Amino acid sequence: MALPLVRCASIKKTEAQTSQTSARTPSEEWERFEAACGKAQEQLTALYEKALNEVGEDNAAIFEIHQMMLEDDDYLDAIKSIIDTQNATAEYAAATTGENFSAAFAAMEDEYMRARAADVKDISRRVVNVLTGVDDAQMIDDKPAILVADDLTPSETVQLDKSKLLGFITRHGSSNSHTAILARTMNIPALVGVDFQDDWDGKLAVIDGYNHCVYIEPAQELLSAMEEKRSNDLKQEALLQNLKKKPNVTLDGKEIKVYANIGNAGDVGLVLQNDAQGIGLFRSEFLYLDSQDYPSEDQQFVIYKRVVETMAGKKVIIRTLDIGADKQADYFELDKEENPALGFRAIRICLTRKEVFKTQLRAILRASAFGTVSIMFPMIISVREVRDAKEILEECKAELTERGVAFGNVEVGIMIETPAAVVMADELAEEVEFFSLGTNDLTQYTLAIDRQNPKLDHFYDAHHPAVLRMIKHTIEAGHRHGCWVGICGELGADQTLTETFLRYGVDELSVSPASLLPIRKMIRSLDLSKEAQV
Repeated sequence: MALPLVRCASIKKTEAQTSQTSARTPSEEWERFEAACGKAQEQLTALYEKALNEVGEDNAAIFEIHQMMLEDDDYLDAIKSIIDTQNATAEYAAATTGENFSAAFAAMEDEYMRARAADVKDISRRVVNVLTGVDDAQMIDDKPAILVADDLTPSETVQLDKSKLLGFITRHGSSNSHTAILARTMNIPALVGVDFQDDWDGKLAVIDGYNHCVYIEPAQELLSAMEEKRSNDLKQEALLQNLKKKPNVTLDGKEIKVYANIGNAGDVGLVLQNDAQGIGLFRSEFLYLDSQDYPSEDQQFVIYKRVVETMAGKKVIIRTLDIGADKQADYFELDKEENPALGFRAIRICLTRKEVFKTQLRAILRASAFGTVSIMFPMIISVREVRDAKEILEECKAELTERGVAFGNVEVGIMIETPAAVVMADELAEEVEFFSLGTNDLTQYTLAIDRQNPKLDHFYDAHHPAVLRMIKHTIEAGHRHGCWVGICGELGADQTLTETFLRYGVDELSVSPASLLPIRKMIRSLDLSKEAQV
């Protein structure tokens, strides 16, 4: 998101003064610490209630975690040890332990654990502030501003006055930190991990969330461009509010489902924000591309389950592993091919490396016990492939049943992205419950044009009559045999074709989260009872 021109304001934190040596006895200092912990717990309870109202239960849970961290035996033992062995003040012991534990978390290899460094520092600072009587809840003045700080803790973020906070920039932190997650949930433009200059305070600035950068004292031409982006953002936000919970129905009463495409669990927030009816394409291969080795069944299950639970009963269509061609993972040790787009990829790998396939299928099946899940096989060219894949799926169900593991009723579908699948659509529809047209590859294979080759851009035509006829034929064939048919490729978001696809009878469009609102608006503006304009 781009922001209007505003002045940067440095965060106004009051740092607590912590003397090291105490005139009190260690037992007295420990009593002071326990009393401060009690007060901190009360504050965290209040913050949880505030966050619950503003950002929902999942995001408010961080403050419950903070409460548990304050009761952690290792953390408390470290503080007591410093008080006892160094005759230290409670505030010095808490501050030192917070720094030590934070450094330990920050040094861990696991990215999630590194992000927890800010949390332990947050709870320690809270206790120190209680002990020293510091209150820094009011960190910005009365003028709206972009806040600039070394770091922000989750509690500081929740306490900020959102009417005055137009965005924030921090030198430290990560995109996986709770602060960054809260900022996204609260729709606060935020840049983390920015090496900003100390003299930014008071200068005119623009945050450009599209390109993850900030412009200081921007030129008038750049400023005008950013203001135009901001204006478009505000229009989209207004459109969202207007369309939320409204059906995707044309003026003449035809209803169509509008789903979202995602690459990982982190995209689900945008799916919900844009009020999608479900997830029409979960590109599961990104779990493999983001891993250094084959992700285990449990690792995949945790991610699928999180997405399915978050969607709360709305359909989640998970495409099975679509690795190969332009999506390579070294540990698969795939041979170099002269024509990788036509090579060993997707369902061909899965049917050949059966254990890799079964690991994923078991994880998906387990997640199906927690919501509405569909499985979609990619790169299909024959009935035999579908039957082989379904047979392996049944083996996985039997294995889970033998293990006593629950799973739900899973709908099975295929991607239609090869001319062979289009020609065989009637026969394929007898084997599955839905089709989803992958128009990117379908266009590539129909036109015999490598979509990765920029020299062929002049010849590449996604609106080619042959491509559109294949889409129409697939929809008609699917409907003849009781299959519903969707489009999950790039053409699904092409508003110049929305009316065409609806007239073909498509049941569902699955697009990027950013394209949901424009497509929904387009659908609601169409009247299919009128003659199509040529």
